[in-house]
Amino acid sequence: MQIYLPIAEVSVSAFLLFGIGGLVGILSGLFGVGGGFLITPLLFFIGVPPTVAVATGANQVVASSISGVLAHLKRRSVDIRMGVVLLVGGLAGSAIGIWVFNLLSRLGQIDLTVQLAYVLFLGLIGLLMLQESVRAMRRARSGTAPRVKRHHHTWVHNLPLKMKFRTSGLFISVIPPLIVGAFVGLLAAIMGVGGGFIMVPAMIYLLGMPTKVVIGTSLFQIIFVTSFTTFMHALTNQSVDLMLALLLILGGVVGAQVGTRIGARLNAEQLRVLLALLVLAVCIKIALDLLIEPNELYSLAKVKS
Repeated sequence: MQIYLPIAEVSVSAFLLFGIGGLVGILSGLFGVGGGFLITPLLFFIGVPPTVAVATGANQVVASSISGVLAHLKRRSVDIRMGVVLLVGGLAGSAIGIWVFNLLSRLGQIDLTVQLAYVLFLGLIGLLMLQESVRAMRRARSGTAPRVKRHHHTWVHNLPLKMKFRTSGLFISVIPPLIVGAFVGLLAAIMGVGGGFIMVPAMIYLLGMPTKVVIGTSLFQIIFVTSFTTFMHALTNQSVDLMLALLLILGGVVGAQVGTRIGARLNAEQLRVLLALLVLAVCIKIALDLLIEPNELYSLAKVKS
C-alpha cells in the first residue's frame, strides 16, 4: 500500500515504513538502544530527504525513551538532578545545532553534512563495539573475568561550581555534565539521534556515575532534548512528517516487544557482535552512496524557502 508523505514529498509503501520502525524496535528490545542512529540512515535508503529523516527520526527516539524511563523511575535508577543539569546543556546544544542545521540548509550543504556525520560516527561506533564484543567473547571462552577499575578522582573533580548528586553519590562540578549535554544536544539537532551512544560512556568514564543509574538518567535527558529538537525543526524548517513519524512509532512499539523476547534467548556477546556488524554495514552503504557516481548527475527538485 503506497502512501504519499507530504513533507518528504515521496511516495513510499506503508508496510515498508512499518517494517523499518519494527526493525529498529526489535534492535531496541535486543540491544537496549534507541535506534535513532540507525533509523535515519534507513530512511535515506528509501528516498526520504535527509532533512526530513533527521527531524522525523527523532520522534522514534522520544517514543522508545519514554517507555524506558518509566521503567527506570519505578526502580529509582534515575538521577533527576543530574538529568536536569544534562538537560540544560542539551537544550543549549540543540538550539545551536538547529541554527547550524538551518544555516547549512540555506547553503545547500545539509544533505552532505548529515551523511558525512553518519559515516564518521557509525564507523567509529561500529569499530569500537566490534572490538569490545570480540574481547568479551574471548574472555568468556578463556574463563577470565575482566578487571574492574574502581572510580578514582581526576581533573574533572577539581573544577569549580560543584553540586551534590545524591542518587549518583557524586559531588562534582556542573561544568562537565553541561558540556556533555550540549554535545549530545548538538548531535540530536544535526543527526536526529538521541545521543545515548555518546552520553552513556561519558557519564560512566568521565563523570564517574554508577552504571545502575546511567541508562535511566540518559533516557530522561534524551526525551526532552529530542522533543525540543523535533519541535524546533517543525517550527523553523517544517521538516517533520507526521504520517512518517506515526508509522515508524507504531512499528517500533510492536518491534520492541518482539526484540525483548528474542533477546532473552540469545547470547549477549553474540548480540553485540551482530549489532556492531549491522552498524558498520549501514556506515559502508552511506559511504558508497556518497562515493559512487549516481545514474543521474542532475536532478530538478523544489527548494523550500
